[in-house]
Amino acid sequence: MIYKSFIGDIDLSKLTRLYAAALIEAGGEQAEMSLEWMDMSGDRVKLIEYVLVFDFTPQGSEERDKKVLSFQTKEELLDEMQNVVNFINAHTL
Repeated sequence: MIYKSFIGDIDLSKLTRLYAAALIEAGGEQAEMSLEWMDMSGDRVKLIEYVLVFDFTPQGSEERDKKVLSFQTKEELLDEMQNVVNFINAHTL
């Protein structure tokens, strides 16, 4: 099942995890935080961008295998999340 995104084709058949996050900077470090955490604590950190992460890392593997879609606004992120859900629903019925 191939999802066509603005960064290219993403093979969802090997997907192990799909999640949305806020990429933030705090104390000179960058980290992914949950959207809920960002809504509650975003005034204490610098938001870099919103991300939708397609994680293909096998369970127990040390080496990360993922593709990331980046967005400037939370609305853009939520729209793309809905597009992914619609695509999955259309191809699994």
